[in-house]
Amino acid sequence: MKLEGIKVVDLSWFLPGPYLTTALADHGALVIKVEPPGEGDPGRHIRPADQRTSVFFRNMGRGKKSVVLDLKSEQGRADLFRLCTEADVVVESFRPGVAARFGIGYEAVKQANPGIVYCSISAFGQDGAYPGRAAHDLALEAMTGVLSLTLGDDGRPAIPGIPVADLVSGLHGLSGVLMALLRRQATGKGDYIDVSMHEALMASCANVVGTAFAENKHPDVKQQRTTGGSAFYRVYDTSDGRQLVLAGQEMKFIKNLLGALGRPEMAPLCEWPGDHQKPVADFLAATFKAKPLAHWMDTLATLDICYGPVATLPEAIADPNLLKRGAVLTDEDGRKHFAPVVRFKDEPSKPLYREPLLGEHTDEILHRGKPS
Repeated sequence: MKLEGIKVVDLSWFLPGPYLTTALADHGALVIKVEPPGEGDPGRHIRPADQRTSVFFRNMGRGKKSVVLDLKSEQGRADLFRLCTEADVVVESFRPGVAARFGIGYEAVKQANPGIVYCSISAFGQDGAYPGRAAHDLALEAMTGVLSLTLGDDGRPAIPGIPVADLVSGLHGLSGVLMALLRRQATGKGDYIDVSMHEALMASCANVVGTAFAENKHPDVKQQRTTGGSAFYRVYDTSDGRQLVLAGQEMKFIKNLLGALGRPEMAPLCEWPGDHQKPVADFLAATFKAKPLAHWMDTLATLDICYGPVATLPEAIADPNLLKRGAVLTDEDGRKHFAPVVRFKDEPSKPLYREPLLGEHTDEILHRGKPS
């Protein structure tokens, strides 16, 4: 186990923090999830329900220990401070200044525990221009221009299917925590990590900001190589109402498919994105529309090109590649889980595919009587 012996206090209430702390738990860290009394973490109640909590919380809470603390009480704040000073890592996602008001701000914890690695994840950073302003993923996708790049056929912004800002900020936070832990081995000192979801998502646009950086202009989205300007990077309908995508713009892939379809002379049109590729896109649209998805999956499988079916989530979970690699597991209770993506050969992870009940470990962690 790569992180065995590392103790983490998890004070995160929305997705970036749980992405981070679940990865730590999967690889051996002791993650103590602090929850408020009453209903606990809101994720416990996001439908659909599961045997113990909810499918959502099962994914975000697995392998962690749940401690209930009332941070409005003096005793609750004192217990939390002790947990933080005994930990290796603290992850919190309060609005800026709230952790300090609870008595567990970085400076206070650092004074008692110089080796603490303290990660704060917030919408706009701890010293940003919008102090105290709330924002979840979709607001940040709008503010960073990501939504202005994600246009439907009607030209209006389309809501992405996954919370990209949450994902990238959680992964940046995980990287920062691991780097700080590595550095601590040499110095004995921890560090403070300030992760802004706004910045994390903005930095993720590095491959699409060419005209904005160079000319201060928004790109013509429908003519860009990854957002509509390439016939070999788009979605096509099939005759049975399904869709497939082409997703490789290298000339070898283009020549392979157009040659197989009897139109090799069209390949030169695809060397650069733009509306000059429309004849190719129209030809491919008409061709794919003539046959059902299953036909094209069989046909395209014989060619060296980049393609994929637009799968439903049940279809995606049952993909043979994921099943062969053990990426989707079923436990003894019949519940499905995602296995950790990062795989270590010499020290493989051994995740606990079980989420804690609310407050299940309060007595154990706070040393109140017998461990639960």
